Amino acid sequence: MAVSRREFVLGVAAAAVSTKMIAQKTQTCPFRLAVINDEIGTDFERSCHIAAHDFGLSWIEIRTLWGKSLTDASADQVAEAKKILAKYNLKVTDLASPLFKTDLPGAPSSKSSTPHDTFHSDVPYKEQDELLEKLIDLSKTFGTDRIRCFDFWRLQDQKPWRAEINRKLIEASEKCAKHDLILLLENEMACNTGSGPEAAALLAAIPNKNFMLNWDLGNSGTFPGDVPYPNDYEKLPKHRIGHVHCKNVKRTPGGKAEFQWQPVDVGLVDWVGQFKALKRDGYHYAVSLETHWRGGPGDTPDAIAESSTRISMKGLKDCLGKAGISC
Repeated sequence: MAVSRREFVLGVAAAAVSTKMIAQKTQTCPFRLAVINDEIGTDFERSCHIAAHDFGLSWIEIRTLWGKSLTDASADQVAEAKKILAKYNLKVTDLASPLFKTDLPGAPSSKSSTPHDTFHSDVPYKEQDELLEKLIDLSKTFGTDRIRCFDFWRLQDQKPWRAEINRKLIEASEKCAKHDLILLLENEMACNTGSGPEAAALLAAIPNKNFMLNWDLGNSGTFPGDVPYPNDYEKLPKHRIGHVHCKNVKRTPGGKAEFQWQPVDVGLVDWVGQFKALKRDGYHYAVSLETHWRGGPGDTPDAIAESSTRISMKGLKDCLGKAGISC
């Protein structure tokens, strides 16, 4: 069936209006809404497809590639990942690396130390400098200016070792600065900076502008008596928050575990309040879903991860909506 010139012009105009409306809607989101790829599953392309098409995202956080730590991926796998990102028009928020998620040499053994970390972070201390060099190269490959790190497996008494821990973080931060990169320290309950107050103290001790916080309220919430928002958040220097991980948690004293992960809209973290505060304070970097909760249906680990992440992403967007934020 032939299309008249008038119908063609009207169609083009309608498409232009639709594109403009989509762009305007995207621009209303103050954050880089994202998801960690392997929280959806181990198939990188499927994760990207779901992130872009089902979740409507323009950003993704990379932690592993096809079940391998990012820095262990082959050159061919990295090249394939780049093609997949381009196919789905996804940008990378940061590299969710395992940098310094290891034992500190000379320090007492940590109860948190494990040679079989869930997310393939078992890289010995002597290889950490090489790991950082790889990450710097990969950050350029994937077009991101952010690398996530930790501050070693948690010690029962970290005071005698804090200066050495900070020295290593400063050294890494200075290396990153030479490449215009941001080093993001995630507060992680299994590492020496776990709670919000500990994160605030670390940022005060290391004032480097390119050393910022990956603020994880769920991790902070695992500490008894901790109130991630508003109490902990108000203690943090807002201009030093460079990334946010989004998940939820409940404490289970007396149970098999002291805490359990939850969907984003269920648990002790007040995400509605936190989202309002982030917008109020001008935060405009990533808010990235790190599901962790595995309560969704499925008959394989990947199926359970995908269904759980779908449920958590819905909860995340519901919280954004209640906060008056459209993403």
